[in-house]
Amino acid sequence: MNQSLENLSSIEHQSEYVPYHQRPETYIVPFLFFIIFVVGVLGNGTLVIIFLRHRAMRNVPNTYIFSLALADLLLILTCVPFTSVIYTLESWPWGVFLCKINESVRDISIGVSVFTLTALSAERYCAIVNPLRKLQNKPLTVFSAGLIWLFATALAIPDAISSRLIYVPVQSNKTITYCSPFPDSIAYAKYEIVFQSLIYYFMPLGIIACFYLLMAIRLHISANEMPGEAGGMTSNVQAKARRHVAKMVLVFVFLFFICFLPRHVFLLWFHLYPVAQEEYNDWWHALKIVGFCLSFIHSCLNPIALYCVSGVFRGHFNRYLCCRKPRWPRNNSSLANCETTFSSTYRKPTQVLASM
Repeated sequence: MNQSLENLSSIEHQSEYVPYHQRPETYIVPFLFFIIFVVGVLGNGTLVIIFLRHRAMRNVPNTYIFSLALADLLLILTCVPFTSVIYTLESWPWGVFLCKINESVRDISIGVSVFTLTALSAERYCAIVNPLRKLQNKPLTVFSAGLIWLFATALAIPDAISSRLIYVPVQSNKTITYCSPFPDSIAYAKYEIVFQSLIYYFMPLGIIACFYLLMAIRLHISANEMPGEAGGMTSNVQAKARRHVAKMVLVFVFLFFICFLPRHVFLLWFHLYPVAQEEYNDWWHALKIVGFCLSFIHSCLNPIALYCVSGVFRGHFNRYLCCRKPRWPRNNSSLANCETTFSSTYRKPTQVLASM
């Protein structure tokens, strides 16, 4: 999911070639990628530290969150520094090996993100529909997360193999080098774009939507059928905790949906619309750049979302990033329990507080 063919189109169908130093994206994109790198490394790196250093945070949902952070961190460290020059330098300067690494790592990171969000949605559905069932199995969750990484890596192998450098003459004495994920075949590019859009976007989001629809139906039907060991108050706390975690997972899904929608819209239009290259204009060029940037911005948004919606993670972030000692609630109030992020939804109140 590279810029090469799209950039080539913008060059071939402009009445006059515009040098990169005269384009606004030449200066905007690198600055934005610098912010992405700093925020992404700090945010996802802190998430990794929180998970590794605090045993109470190593529950089932947080294991998936840890996997998400690793995938985003891999993308930021491996791809962002090299990809940031696409709109700054006219030619890809890193060679064919880093071209292959860049394309495959992007696919791995996107795959791990969307498949993990799907697994999180399934886990939340099971926790809400059947909370007494022993699904909170950490070894099984680690195994599932490992399978997601293997599956995402396997899907990235074709791009690792087919990625190559292409050389395009734009002036009598000037040739531009691009990193392309496709072999010299228009049909292959079309099938690849459709396949990736289905596997990495439309199908997972459709499955997630089904899980959340089923969750909403279940919560509506059995709002008063919450199990508890300490009476009605505990049941109410458990209900709020489950809904709170499900809503936070939904925030992650929404961010993924928004950040990758422009990119998929542009790619499908560009590769499937018969006269796309002839009709390529400033509007589509702007959408291409917005989609390109949003797909990388997504890699630093999950930690920000956690900080905003979770008192637990906010306390840990303040501790590590701001050197502020977190203040944990000292009572078992329902509000304190509802603030608990990604803790098991079937625990005693004291167990829930221990996760904080």
